[in-house]
Amino acid sequence: MDTLLLSRIQFGANISFHILFPTITIALGWVLLFFKLRFNATGEKKWMDAYGFWVKVFALSFAMGVVSGITMSFQFGTNWPGFMESVGNIAGPLLAYEVMTAFFLEAAFLGIMLFGTSRVPGWLHTTATFLVAFGTTLSAFWILVLNSWMHTPAGFEMRDGVAFATDWWAIVFNPSMPYRLMHMLLASGLTVAFLIAGLSAFRWLIGDRSASVRAAFKVAVVLAAVLIPVQILVGDKHGLNTLEHQPAKVAAMEGHWDGDKSPVPLILFALPNEETRSNDFEIAIPYVGSLILTHSLDGKIPGLNDFVTETGEVLHPPVNAVFWSFRVMVATGLTMLLMSWLSVFFMLRRKAGISALPQPMIYGFVAMSFAGWLATLAGWYTTEIGRQPWLVHGVLTTKQAVADVPAPLVGSTLVAYLVVYALLLAAYIYVLFYLARKAALGETLRSTTPQSGEAIPRQLPAE
Repeated sequence: MDTLLLSRIQFGANISFHILFPTITIALGWVLLFFKLRFNATGEKKWMDAYGFWVKVFALSFAMGVVSGITMSFQFGTNWPGFMESVGNIAGPLLAYEVMTAFFLEAAFLGIMLFGTSRVPGWLHTTATFLVAFGTTLSAFWILVLNSWMHTPAGFEMRDGVAFATDWWAIVFNPSMPYRLMHMLLASGLTVAFLIAGLSAFRWLIGDRSASVRAAFKVAVVLAAVLIPVQILVGDKHGLNTLEHQPAKVAAMEGHWDGDKSPVPLILFALPNEETRSNDFEIAIPYVGSLILTHSLDGKIPGLNDFVTETGEVLHPPVNAVFWSFRVMVATGLTMLLMSWLSVFFMLRRKAGISALPQPMIYGFVAMSFAGWLATLAGWYTTEIGRQPWLVHGVLTTKQAVADVPAPLVGSTLVAYLVVYALLLAAYIYVLFYLARKAALGETLRSTTPQSGEAIPRQLPAE
C-alpha cells in the first residue's frame, strides 16, 4: 500500500469513528427536549426518569465526539496539507463558523443541561436543553456545508491553484447542501430512535417494567416509523441531485457500465468486475433502474465506461466499495422500515406499548440497537468513496492533496488508531449496556421496596 491509500484509509477510519457520536447527539438532544417538555406539560415522573437516563448517554456521546473530532482535525495538516493549501480560504472559515457558533453554544449550556435539573429554575433547564440541541444541529449544518461544497463546489474562483470565495451564499447553499443536510439529520433521528428502542427493549427483557421504559420505547418506535419513509423520499431526491452533479458516483452505486444501454435495469445482486468492466452473476429487474433514476421507463444514465479517458485514466470511484456500501445502506433502511411499522401495527391493534410486541421482535430491537450506525456508515462510504478520485469534485484530487511522508509511518499510526478506536468503541458500547442494566436494577429495587421486613432482591429476575 502506498502513502495515498494508507492516508485515505487512516482518514476514513478517523471519520468513521467520529461520525458515530454526532450521529447520536444531533437527534438525541431534541429527544431530550421532547422528554422535558412532556414533563413540563404533564408533570408525569416517567418523562424525567427517561430524561435522566438518556442525558447520561448524551454526555458520554458528546465527550467521545469532541475528542475524536480533535484527532481528526489534525490530519488536515499531517496527511492532507494540499487540501488547506488549495481550498483553505473556504474550508477554514466554514470550520471556524462551526466552532464559534455551534460548539461554544453547546459548551456554554451543557453543564446546565447535565447538572442543573434541581439547581436552576425549570424554565432555564428547559432552555439550556433547547440551546444544546440547537447547537448540535448548527454544528451539523456547518460541517455538512463544507462537505457538500467539496462534492458540489460553487461560489469561488481559482487563482494560481488556490480557491478564493466570490459568493458566500453560493458556497453555503451549494447545489447538494439541502439534500445532504436533510439526509444526515434524518439518519441521526433514525439512529437515535433505534438506540432508544434497543436499550429500552434490553431493560424490558431483564425485568424493568417501569413507565419510563415503556414511554421511551413508544416514542422511539413511533419516531422511527415516521422518519423512515421521509428518509426514503429525501434519499430519492438526493440521488437525483447526485445524478446531475456526480453521475460517476451513481453509475458505481448502480453497477452500471454502459451509458448507451436503455432502459436501465435495477441490479439487485452482482459482482462488479473492474478488469472486464462488467458484472458477474448479475440479477436485475428490467426498467426499474430507469424508473427510479430518471422517473421514466426508458431513461438513460451515464455508465462507468464514460469516465475512462482515451489514455486509459479512470475517473470513476472504486466500484465494488460504492456498489456494496449502497446496498448495505438500503437493506438496513428497509429492515428499519419493517421493524418500526410492524411494531406500530402491533401496538395499535392491541392498544398497548412494548408489551404488545412478540418476544422475538423485542429481541430484534436489542439486536438493532446500533442499526443506525450501520446505515450511516454505509451511506457515508457510498458518498465519500463515490467522490474519488476527487477530494474537491472537479477541483482537487486526493493525489494532489496528500502529504509526502513515508508509507510505513502512515501505516504504523493507522494501526495505532485502529487499536485505540476498537478499544474505545467496545468500552462505549459496554458502558451503554452497563447504564441500562444499572437503571433497570434501580427500577426493580424501587418497585420491590420491602414491606413488613421483606428482603430486597440483590439480583434482577432475569439474572
